Formats: sequence, C-alpha cells, structure tokens
Amino acid sequence: MSTAILTGPPVAGSSLEADLRTLGFDVRTASDPGGATELLAEVPAQQRVALVDPRFVGHLHALRLALTDPRFPAAAVPGVLTVQAEARAALDHAAGRIPVGAGTAHLTDVLTDTLTEALDRADVGLHRVELGSLVGTLALTPDQRSEAREAVAAVDDEAVRLRTAVKSRDGFFTTFFISPYSRYLARWCARRGLTPNQVTTASLLTALIAAGCAATGSRGGFVAAGVLLLLSFVLDCTDGQLARYSLQYSTLGAWLDATFDRAKEYAYYAGLALGAARGGDDVWALALGAMILQTCRHVVDFAFNEGSEFEGGAGSAGPAVALSDRLDQVGWTVWVRRMIVLPIGERWAMIAVLTALTTPRIVFYALLVGCALAACYTTAGRVLRSRARRARRTDRAARALADLADYGPLVELLTGGGRGRSRSGSLLAPVMAFLSSAMLLVWLISQPDPASWLTVGVACCSALLAAAALSRPLKGALDWLVPPFFRAGEYLTVLVLAARADAHGALPAAFGLIAAVAYHHYDTVYRIRGGTGAPPRWLVRATGGHEGRILVITFLAALLPATGFTIALTALAAVLALLVLAESIRFWVAAHKHGAPAVHDEGEPA
Repeated sequence: MSTAILTGPPVAGSSLEADLRTLGFDVRTASDPGGATELLAEVPAQQRVALVDPRFVGHLHALRLALTDPRFPAAAVPGVLTVQAEARAALDHAAGRIPVGAGTAHLTDVLTDTLTEALDRADVGLHRVELGSLVGTLALTPDQRSEAREAVAAVDDEAVRLRTAVKSRDGFFTTFFISPYSRYLARWCARRGLTPNQVTTASLLTALIAAGCAATGSRGGFVAAGVLLLLSFVLDCTDGQLARYSLQYSTLGAWLDATFDRAKEYAYYAGLALGAARGGDDVWALALGAMILQTCRHVVDFAFNEGSEFEGGAGSAGPAVALSDRLDQVGWTVWVRRMIVLPIGERWAMIAVLTALTTPRIVFYALLVGCALAACYTTAGRVLRSRARRARRTDRAARALADLADYGPLVELLTGGGRGRSRSGSLLAPVMAFLSSAMLLVWLISQPDPASWLTVGVACCSALLAAAALSRPLKGALDWLVPPFFRAGEYLTVLVLAARADAHGALPAAFGLIAAVAYHHYDTVYRIRGGTGAPPRWLVRATGGHEGRILVITFLAALLPATGFTIALTALAAVLALLVLAESIRFWVAAHKHGAPAVHDEGEPA
C-alpha cells in the first residue's frame, strides 16, 4: 500500500482525491502543512509516501509519472512529491527542519515545493519529471485554476501515454511496421492486468516454437517459422511498451527482456541449422559464425558505451561527430544510418522473410554479410571518434572494460592486478589484445592439423600477450577494443577447432559452448549497466577466464580423438551453462527482491 497526504483541505470541484485513489494510494487529508508533517510521521518508513498540494491541477498521467514510477527514490512535479523507502530518511529530516510560527508562511504555504528543494540539496536522486505536453501545475488562484483546467482539456493524456510508450529512437522497421499497432496491444495487456514479464515470456515461447518449426526442415515449417518469428518480435516490442505505458519497471524484467532477446535469436539459428541438416545441408559452421559475429558486434557496442566515461567530460570527439550532427539535419539520412547498423527489427524481419522464401544457407549468408557491413560501419565510426578524443577515461570506466575483458586466474597472476600506469594515447593494450587473438587464429587456420601440442604452446603465448594487454588500467583512447578482440579470439578458436575436427556433432557442441560463454558475457554487461558491478571473481575464476578456456579447449583438442573432443565440448558446454545460469538467476532474483534499480530504454518525453 502507498499513502498520499493532501497538505490541506480539498479544493471544491477537484478530482484530485479520486485520481490518487485510482493510482492505488490511500489518501489522508491534513488541515494544514503542520498537520501534513504529523501525518507523515505516521506512515511506515518502508512504504511509498506522497505529499500532494490540493491546489494541484493536471492530467491523471502526469500524476502517474510523478507518483508511481519505481525507478527513482524520489520524484516531483509542481505541487507533488513522492519518495520511496531509500529517500524516506532525507524527507523526514527535511520536514523536521521546517520552522513553524510567524514569518514561515513562505516555507509552508507550498510545502511540497519546499521539501522538493530540500531533497534536491540532499542529493538523494530526486527525479524532476518532464511532462512535455501534459499539464501538471500548482494553481494558487481561481484564474490560474481555470486556465490550468482549460489546458488539461486541450490535451488528450491517453494519446500522450500511448505515444510515449514507444521508444523515441527505434529502427525504421519497428517505427513504421510494428509500433503503430503494438502500442495498442500494450494497452490491451495493461487493461487485462498482464505484466511485461508475462509478455516477455510469451515472446520467448513464440520464438522457441518458431525455432522448432524451422527445425522440421520442410517448406511449411520454414514459412510458419518466419511468421512466428515476426510475431515474437511484435511481442518483444510490446513488453517494453507495456512497461512504459503502465510504469511496470523491474530489475528482473530488464534482465529477462535483454537475455531473452539473445536466447530467442540464437535458438532460432540452431533451429535453422537443424532444419537444414534434415535436408542434407550442413550449415552449423554458418550458424556458429553468425552467432559469433552478432555477439562480437554487441561486445563492441557494450565496450564503447561502458568505456565512454571521461574525467572532466567527454571532450571533443572530432570531425566524425560534426559530420553526424550535419547529417542529422537531413531527415532521411537518420533512417538510413539506423538501418545500416541492422538493428534487431530489420535483422529479424530479414531473417523471417528469407526463412519463408529461401533456404537456411541463404539466410545465414545474408545475415553474415549484413552484420559484417554493419560491424565495419559502426566500429570505424567509433574508432574515429575515439582517436579524436583527448580526455582521460575514468577509473570506473577502466574497471568496467577490464571486467568485460573477462580475464581469468592466469592473467590475474601474470599481471598482479594490473596496477601499472596508463596513458590515454597509448595503443599498447589494443595492439597486444589483437596480437593475442590474431596469432592464435593464424596458427590454427594455417596448420594442416591444428589439434596438436604446438597449438597448446601457441595458446600459452596468446595468454602472455593477453596479460600484457591488461597489465595497465584500460584508459587509452582505443582500449575499448580490448574486450571485442578477446571475444573474437576465443569464439573463433572454438569454431576453427570444431570445424577442423571432422567429427559428427563437433560444430553443434561448439555452438552450445559458445552460447553458454556468450551468456556469461552478456550477463556481465547487464550487471555493469545496472550499477551492481561485474559477476563475482570466484565465478570468473571458476569459468577460467577467456585465456583459461582457450588453454583448456586447445589441450582437449590435442589430447583427445575427434569423437572424444566432441564429447568434451558437450560436457564443457553443459558445465559452464549450469554454472553461469545458476549464479545469474540467483543474482537477478535476489536483486529483484531487494528492489535494485532497473535500467530500461525510455520513451520520448511526454
């Protein structure tokens, strides 16, 4: 239960009290501001509490945005203030410091604004809601009240609520082919009490059924798979729109939405590969290559964004940003550039259509070419931006990049924790990371039989170069490239060894192994994004880190025959999947129970 305290007697003709009850608040009325602070003391500290000036005039959705958003410890619009448990002590302290008696009317006449300013100074994470075209104001006179009511009547808050349920920066396909109707589906779900997590789960199940249809290998199965994949994407858009429409944000929901997207796409790749195998076409190498390329693309995005926190601001990003700003003035170029990066909407639409009309091999060829071009485009732009920037990366950002590198106990031992100094212009880290991966991959590709003890020795040299890359804090301009280089090296090592093993089932086993490791890497990103830090070091050490896993895999390839290597890959995939999934689920469920803040994509300001 949440409690709303009206700081004075209700105003005649106002629906404010009814609106507060509609939003689920227990409403209490004070005779004056002093009585409001007394009522505040009676509300349990663990409850959400709102202080509302009875002279407030505004849309119901303006109140909803101010009072029910769970992401912020405190939020305010003129005349309305709400706090959750984490900001309650600061509110009580501020209320207790308000003087009473003669000469204090300027502080108590608008009590909510006085307390809002106090919380702002207390730095409790107060969120001032941007209402945009919505009305939410304090009307102190009859004329102001009349004008405010006319302004409320002039704006349809339900239309605003529907519009802002949609993200402001979506891709072309999502914006013009999905969102025009998925927002109404989100409203339908909200009115029937469905939660975003339920819609997210429905999207996952739909995609898994699509993968099963693709695995049949029949033309009818491929057509059904394409249709179901598009339906899954509609539901995927709907869950986020439902969260924004009804403000049902949660830590668990953010994690489910992010991880299920990857699970859906990669499960569909596996379904296509199984379907192709039924028709006598082995495309597991293509499926694994597509998963590796897509994951590495995401790692580039994550590393660049998480490493973009600099001391004293971002500094100048050079001509690349200037050109981007100029192109933003030409409307059609915005959509072209959004489509070039092949976001999830365009990517899934392409996969669905090609699945229905062509073969799995063509689907993977198109996916590999499209994702490769998108990766080149985005990575080149980010390199240009980084080279022009002269600012120094913060310690927090450098730590995040090191966590994304996923180094294990061997590198940890060799570097001693990476306590050396780093210069912002140094290229040591990305060069060493590139050499660490490139040297091993060139060796594997060039050898007639890469499953040898010499390969294990090369893997040891690769680990030494990885340690050199991580011997200093990752504060260089291009140090965000270190995690992607390590991911590409590890994933492609598994792909090459499995492909060259010439054993039935080696590539599907490698697919499962990379899927488990990729999940661990995605989970690391989502934890960092949520402000909870990387997974515990015991988990990273238990998984071996990227260099440890490479050594284990090359050792198994040299030690075992092809069939034994396939069994070992399968067992390793199962163990890693069990380990990282168990810890991940435990962590996110606990975070949800303890009310950890969630990170969600937001719609445009109302």
